Amino acid sequence: MMKYKILGSSGLRVSEICLGTMTFGLEWGTGADYQESRNIFFHYLEKGGNFFDTANRYTEGTSERWLGEFVKESGRREELVIATKYSLFTEPNKFNDGGNHRKNLIQSLEKSLKRLQMDYVDILYLHAWDFSTPVEEVMRSLEYLVQSGKILHIAFSDTPAWVVAQAQTIAEFRGYSKLCALQLEYSLITRDIEREYFKMCEQMNLPILAWAPLAGGALTGKYLKPDSNEPKRLKPESKRLNSKAIQITQKVVEVAQKMNITPAQVALRWVMQKKNNLVIPIIGARTVQQLQQSLKVLHIELTEDVTQELDEVSKIDLGFPIEFLASDNVVNLLWNGLQYKM
Repeated sequence: MMKYKILGSSGLRVSEICLGTMTFGLEWGTGADYQESRNIFFHYLEKGGNFFDTANRYTEGTSERWLGEFVKESGRREELVIATKYSLFTEPNKFNDGGNHRKNLIQSLEKSLKRLQMDYVDILYLHAWDFSTPVEEVMRSLEYLVQSGKILHIAFSDTPAWVVAQAQTIAEFRGYSKLCALQLEYSLITRDIEREYFKMCEQMNLPILAWAPLAGGALTGKYLKPDSNEPKRLKPESKRLNSKAIQITQKVVEVAQKMNITPAQVALRWVMQKKNNLVIPIIGARTVQQLQQSLKVLHIELTEDVTQELDEVSKIDLGFPIEFLASDNVVNLLWNGLQYKM
């Protein structure tokens, strides 16, 4: 069954896998209809899941509407942790419908609460950094909504590390609510966040909610089979299908065959075991069968040898200053011959 974690410094008890509900709705052409979405929701509940992720923009608002209906039907609102997001527009060509500013924040949250049929959400994410609203203004506006009781905790998604660090520092010094999590893209194919975010998140007690842990389906191995009839949405020019990504996926498939599990389970477990369980994957599903297969990862462990194989094939250059500071010459100059490992 599902295990649970304390989400950063929030004290919230959340399941070790978060269910993403971007597939709730048919508006974007890749989702599930109402009945299948309902089945996915209740199967996840049955397996012990309590952590749900949505956004005002997902499937043109259908994701929030259906999630709200299912939560209400379950009668378990008090147990569940519901996270939604603001920043992206919901109505095209309206000047202040979109962005990180307070006007959009207020009107976006009000519409989300209405769609969800809730008085409050447990977590509100800033969805993406707009590079125009000062971070001080964002944190002050979010604190106002925490004080109002309409959101309980705040978090950021798709935001530069320097902004996150600044926001957390402002919150600490001014007595505002601090961020309880970050949501970032992370998978064997996309490991960029290891350069700056990992150390920062460890120091600030910020768990990472990983979106696209299967790299849009690339790590399932289905793109290695050109004749496969499985639904595919990645374009041939996608970076998730370049030569390096293909090499990584081939290794994932090889490991899966040796362990008699699916490539998706290998890729998900690698994310879950990363950095002392700092990362929580967000999984989505178009069918209950897909969700069932993904949740089998709860009973899987990757050995140290397998993890090292996957780490090596997907290794990235950490760049300056990390590579520079970790070099033998600089370590020797700093530590004067003493043994030290970053």
